[in-house]
Amino acid sequence: MIWLNHKPLLHLSLLLFMLFSSSTESLRFELQSGHTKCISEDIKSNSMTVGKYTIVNPNEGYPLPDSHRVTVRVTSSHGNNYHYGDRVQSGQFAFVAAEAGDYMTCFWAVDNKPEVTLTIDLEWKTGVAAKDWSNVAKKGQVDVMEIEIKKLQDTVAAIHDEMFFLREREEEMQELNRTTDNRMFWLSLLSLFVCLSVAGLQLWHLKSFFEKKKLI
Repeated sequence: MIWLNHKPLLHLSLLLFMLFSSSTESLRFELQSGHTKCISEDIKSNSMTVGKYTIVNPNEGYPLPDSHRVTVRVTSSHGNNYHYGDRVQSGQFAFVAAEAGDYMTCFWAVDNKPEVTLTIDLEWKTGVAAKDWSNVAKKGQVDVMEIEIKKLQDTVAAIHDEMFFLREREEEMQELNRTTDNRMFWLSLLSLFVCLSVAGLQLWHLKSFFEKKKLI
């Protein structure tokens, strides 16, 4: 009987998932009272997106002061609003992108005198990384290997979609280059024509001037 060691397969699946999973952004930044900071993420259409933000408590064990509040808005490049939090200390958002493009999360710190500096934690996941695999495991009653296989299947599908997305972007860039080259060609011809016309007018003017002065 041949025994299979599943640990190398598990490690390989985890490695592939980490290498090829969709975008995951987790960061911490500072924001002063009365100021705004925006963070953008390029998201494909029909991609799942989840985000969670919270203000770091400067004094652990004590409640956050009222001065530590932010207004948060998530918008698409087309101006559609996907999340809004008014004077909150934490929050989360989740949506499926209706259109491809840059999605922006903007934080505005409430005015306060004296000024305070807020530290904000933001975790932003898109695509495969946004899927809640713990719930998948609970609902499906599957073991670790099956979860990893499901992750890899979703990752492969995401890579496939990403390749088509990049191909479309490449075709758009090639079309833009062709259009730009064509416009530059005609602009160069127009510039050459204008230069020759100006040179001809200058010669004609000089010739007329010298003839009037009877120099030629």
